[in-house]
Amino acid sequence: MKKVSCFLAILTVGLLIGTAALAQEEYMPGVSRNELIIIENPDGRATDPDNFNIWAPGSPSWSRGLQQISMDTLWYIDPDEGIEGDPWLNSLAEEPPIYNEDYTEMTVKLRQGIYWSDGVEFTADDVIFTVETLRAHPEMNWGPQFEIYVDEVYKTDDYTVVFKLKEPNSRMHSTFTVRWSGCYIMPKHVFENAEDPVSFKFNPPISLGPYVSESYDPAGYWNLWKRRDDWERTTLGKLYGEPGPKYVLYVGLSQERRILDQMKHELDIIHDLSPEAAISLIEKNPYAITWFEQFPWAHPDPTLIAILLNNEKYPYNIPEVRWALTLSLDVTEIALASYNGAATLSSIAVPPTGNHLTWYFEPLQSWLKDFSINVGGEEFHPYDDTIPFQLAERAKNQFGYDVPTDEDKIKQSLGYGWWKYAPDVAAKLLESQGFTKDSSGRWLLPDGEPWQIRIICEAEGRPIMTRGATKIAEQWKKFGIDAEIQGVSTAILWPNYLTPGNYDVAYAWNIETWGGHPDLSFFLRTWHSNFYRKSGDASAGSNYIRYQSEELDKIIENLLKIDFFDYEKTIALGQDFLKLMVEDMPEIPVMSYNVFTICDEYYWTGYPTSDNPYTNPVPNWANSKYMFPKLKPTGK
Repeated sequence: MKKVSCFLAILTVGLLIGTAALAQEEYMPGVSRNELIIIENPDGRATDPDNFNIWAPGSPSWSRGLQQISMDTLWYIDPDEGIEGDPWLNSLAEEPPIYNEDYTEMTVKLRQGIYWSDGVEFTADDVIFTVETLRAHPEMNWGPQFEIYVDEVYKTDDYTVVFKLKEPNSRMHSTFTVRWSGCYIMPKHVFENAEDPVSFKFNPPISLGPYVSESYDPAGYWNLWKRRDDWERTTLGKLYGEPGPKYVLYVGLSQERRILDQMKHELDIIHDLSPEAAISLIEKNPYAITWFEQFPWAHPDPTLIAILLNNEKYPYNIPEVRWALTLSLDVTEIALASYNGAATLSSIAVPPTGNHLTWYFEPLQSWLKDFSINVGGEEFHPYDDTIPFQLAERAKNQFGYDVPTDEDKIKQSLGYGWWKYAPDVAAKLLESQGFTKDSSGRWLLPDGEPWQIRIICEAEGRPIMTRGATKIAEQWKKFGIDAEIQGVSTAILWPNYLTPGNYDVAYAWNIETWGGHPDLSFFLRTWHSNFYRKSGDASAGSNYIRYQSEELDKIIENLLKIDFFDYEKTIALGQDFLKLMVEDMPEIPVMSYNVFTICDEYYWTGYPTSDNPYTNPVPNWANSKYMFPKLKPTGK
């Protein structure tokens, strides 16, 4: 792989601060600005930029274009409408998975005529090699799923793969189905020559997607990709046409630099901004495009921001303590601090986006209103469905936004309800578990030691996470807990803290749903006890909270025995899971992750919006590859 040396310092520090003439001619040697799209990589700087092994544990920076435009797998589910009006997208597979009657066997029919970027044809051998390699190395990404569920994998011809499963699993295909990411397919002819697939750096990365790696910054700040000459031999090209940009540059930037660069049309897609920064940029840049044209502007990802509680750590292993922490929070204050009120609240463990409102939120309203907890021998009803209306009023009064007034629109944009702010009830719950207060009003643990909480959160790239965590710490301090935040970079939050369970409390997410499908197995299958890992060991999936429940195991087992496209049964089991999460409150749901992605239409047009929701515009999603055939040059 070649590296651009003469422009390295300029790209790394200034990303080619030059004249308008240079921008229109050559942005870098051989690359014209009008054939280049520049996209923010929210991971910032890649910690190991020479490593492109996305399957290796702790592999750095998938979002530098690696998973979006270089990798491919069997299926995709779009969180929005889908490029052809259907969220389910057959990619390397030419049709949906075929299961036998008891879901102990899955057959996959592969698409023919797809080639790796080095000219080798993609076949069943690549799929089989990927599964067998990861199964033999469960420390690698997706390895535990294959180790636990796959008994045997073989081909009946070059384009048909059969999976023999160890137990019934109607969601086996989920491992190969992209929502944000999925198990991507390895090139057998490359990895079979690697001495160790775990330490192999896969450099240069042989591409199965429409772009190949052209150059990259050895310091980790940027990656340049070039459209393949044979782009029509990829699934994106074969199915949807030629990608518009000839070159794609993914860059890591500070928030201030993102704004300045887009104002100069040197950054086409900003991944995310703080609400006030986004609104300011929208007002100043006539070419700025957002998902919603007006409030709340941002794209609602099917991702749930929550207060993650390590259920292995005392006192977060006690339900009464978890409920006390919940009832000592005023969620409207958190929403105002995080999003200036442009937040979609969730009282249940699923993001309040898309059809989830119909599948889960609306049907559970009666149950939530009737739900109660025992406090000192009395029943207390903690749910409050007026909170979104309170939030709308406060956002209007505090920021002057033109917020919805229609009840249904408020529910859709701001949520259905949340838990009451009841610090007096929270205090009774703690006292029931032996907690006391000292003379200055600070909570003491039952052993007399001061209760201290350190909230791990992201400090770079996602300001709403830092602001939300700061407000939560402030409210818990007001309640009497010695709480503070510890901000860490995005690059180390998951591998260093959440995945190994090196925390007590975190403000992040571990619940991510398909968005375009009601099934919750995307995250829930790895919450089964079979996947359980104690703190100190890397979690085999997204159960960062180390939550275990026999009832939950039964829900997951039943979910894996029904057809993926049986919506009625799928939704019923999903509702059972949500009720259990309310009763136990192993983590505290807060809101959906609303992303202030801003696209600049100076050089390129055709971005997805709420009026044309053919895919997700948020650029670190692998689904974002579907925007490339839709992007057209403006001629500037």
